[in-house]
Amino acid sequence: MLTVIAFLVALGVLIAVHEYGHYRVAVACGVKVLRFSVGFGKPLLRWQPKGSSTEFVVGAFPLGGYVRMLDEREAPVAPEERHLAFNTQPLRSRALIVAAGPVANLVLAVLLYATVNWIGVQEPMAYLARPVPGSVAEAAGLHGGELVHSAALGDEEPRPVRSFEDLRWLLTRGALESTPVRLEVEPSAGATLRTVLLALDSIDAKDVDARLMHRIGLMGPWTQPVLGEVMAGGAAERAGLKEGDLVLRIGSAEVVDGQQLRELIRASVRDGQPLAQPWRITRGAENLTIDVRPDVQQEQGVAVGRVGAYVGARPQFTTVQHGLLEGLWNGAARTWQVSVLTLKMMGRMVIGEASLKNISGPLTIADYAGRSASLGLTHYLGFVALISVSLGVLNLLPLPVLDGGHLMYYLWEGVTGRSISDAWMERLQRGGIAVLFLMMSIALFNDISRLFG
Repeated sequence: MLTVIAFLVALGVLIAVHEYGHYRVAVACGVKVLRFSVGFGKPLLRWQPKGSSTEFVVGAFPLGGYVRMLDEREAPVAPEERHLAFNTQPLRSRALIVAAGPVANLVLAVLLYATVNWIGVQEPMAYLARPVPGSVAEAAGLHGGELVHSAALGDEEPRPVRSFEDLRWLLTRGALESTPVRLEVEPSAGATLRTVLLALDSIDAKDVDARLMHRIGLMGPWTQPVLGEVMAGGAAERAGLKEGDLVLRIGSAEVVDGQQLRELIRASVRDGQPLAQPWRITRGAENLTIDVRPDVQQEQGVAVGRVGAYVGARPQFTTVQHGLLEGLWNGAARTWQVSVLTLKMMGRMVIGEASLKNISGPLTIADYAGRSASLGLTHYLGFVALISVSLGVLNLLPLPVLDGGHLMYYLWEGVTGRSISDAWMERLQRGGIAVLFLMMSIALFNDISRLFG
């Protein structure tokens, strides 16, 4: 239920803001607006403020909305109202009205990101877990447990890293832009800082997908490799392990953090059979060695080890909060960065340098809406901001059925002095609908593959 509510609220807000952008600028330009609708289909709610020419509607089908303006191309217009019609407005006014919807979504994203910055959010500190074997992070010489103080993309000046989410965002940008990232890390408490270069330019653009952080090698923040609640009848209980045990070594492998401990447990299977290994642990003031034989479970056809206990402590958190102007500036900067990366990713998908699996549809969006809402207000606002940027950028693409397509027509009109012919308009509309339908089909296929595959 939370997923459905979170999805509908996010969708309703984004559509309403988008259409309000069109509506507000149309009114400012002297255009008569006949209907403002959030959703399509049978009206569930409708009202018309006293003295207003606009009917406001909430439709039954929420995936979209529209602003219907007086227009001679759609219906006859009385001579005395011709100056109020959209099609009679100067080119500049028409372009502003069309662009106002996507711009409203981008402005909303700035305000949402700024609100998150002002409220403050609890985020894991930028302590690094043990890198995935064979990853970019391992090749750079990271071992796990380092604290990242600052980072820089390419030749940019280093900036403070306030949380692991700051670092994750910078690494994502580096991978998408095929640019190395320099980290200033503290190997251990009080140790001298050293510089580490992550060669993110070595990652193929086609590998930039949901497993990106695995390829980089930094799956999450560092956590202490301790055992939490031990489940009755599980392998941990049978071996004599207890809640609070700190794991130092499994077999010949030194354990650095909770993520590595989970991976070692999963990998403690050979030819489908559990692999018994000595665990070196600290319990209170004493060190113990305990032989542990995990249980074997199947995950998507792969045999993995399980011990029947929660593994890894909660990471160390910090509150990331910004002042009024700094929060607003960072909100604008994040909106710009997400917009640029979105366009770059779209461009790479068009030329075949990035996987089409990166396209997400309504099912995935709804799933993430529910997840973010369950984490709290700031996470949900950040999610809505991200979708608002995507909606704004998508609508500015030069596809005839989108706002960007209409702006493309107006650019042609501004350069040539004449509008596109009706015949060409019809051809372009058909082509745009076909492209949009193809994108929606790919997105829905990806959704089904992710959620039910």
